[in-house]
Amino acid sequence: MEERFAFLAEWYDPSAALLRRYQLLFYPKDGSVEMYDVKNQRTFLRRTKYDDLHQEDLFVGNRINVFSRQLNLVDYGDQYTANKLGSKKERTLAMIKPDAVTKVGDIIQMIYDAGLIVTKAKMTKLSWKQAGDFYMEHQSKSFFNNLVQFVTSGPVVVMELMGDEAVSVWRKVLGPTDSGAARKDAPASLRARFGTDGTKNAGHGSDSLASAARELELFFPSTTGHGPSNTAQYSYCTCCIIKPHAISEALTGKILNSITEAGFEISALQIFNLDQASAEEFLEIYKGVVSEYTGMVAELCSGPCMALEIHGPDAPREFRAFCGPSDPEIARHLQPATLRARYGKNKVQNAVHCTDLQEDGLLEVQYFFKILEG
Repeated sequence: MEERFAFLAEWYDPSAALLRRYQLLFYPKDGSVEMYDVKNQRTFLRRTKYDDLHQEDLFVGNRINVFSRQLNLVDYGDQYTANKLGSKKERTLAMIKPDAVTKVGDIIQMIYDAGLIVTKAKMTKLSWKQAGDFYMEHQSKSFFNNLVQFVTSGPVVVMELMGDEAVSVWRKVLGPTDSGAARKDAPASLRARFGTDGTKNAGHGSDSLASAARELELFFPSTTGHGPSNTAQYSYCTCCIIKPHAISEALTGKILNSITEAGFEISALQIFNLDQASAEEFLEIYKGVVSEYTGMVAELCSGPCMALEIHGPDAPREFRAFCGPSDPEIARHLQPATLRARYGKNKVQNAVHCTDLQEDGLLEVQYFFKILEG
């Protein structure tokens, strides 16, 4: 019998306003896919080779794109798939504390280097109550007030990490709680590199699967609400979107690093999964103007993207220049230090979107951080 993996997948059909369910079959031998309509009990897609889907993309909770259709993997389709692909997969919460937020690029790179992926992310500023709820198991400890005071002193970046044994892998990346001990015992760890002491120690990681479930629910609620609000300032700002292809190629950390090293301030950050209607709405000003419009829409809704608010007195103009020409080939010839020259592949997969017109900076930031988030 040829090996195949089976998943239950859901797709929201915007024209019928219905959630449709499929059995998705993936054959690793030749990278082909097959889809079966569960409700109508008939083949929806005959077995077809599809190069854009890989075995590492297949886990429950992930969103994948199959021929421009965004599917949510909601369950394993059989016991074999669950045993083979699901047994060691875990989710954990990672927090970058106020002292290390400017190092977000380096830290996300360390996450990818450890074999984990970032499935959700948000920059937020915690209230005293939110921080108190987060650290509730330390309420009776002498250091509790100092800890809450520190974690509410500036923005934090919270992330859901996914991967094999994610809880222990992320804690190993973090290193010992006390940054001084980390420098001695685990010099390559995150706390050794970016922490100061036992409280200002750059990051946090859930200590068990139960803690991870509780902490993730605080920041990324599964039922209602959005968790703590984002940090968008909506003034002197422009919008940057790290495109799905760059995220899947693990370039997020490098791109964030390049942005901060160039002196730009990232004042808000969040991962979004856009459907086709949202991508079309956001990119509407390019419709009929650039020939790549259809491809740009398909790219933007092909997987998770990361939206950033870039803050500064002349942010739209300066950041637009830093991104470079929309065609990476031209960028590499004329402006090799720009983002698209360094990380882009072609005019559609050109690493980042940035606001083109000065007056649209605020509108584009509001689209992500107010409308989509709201």
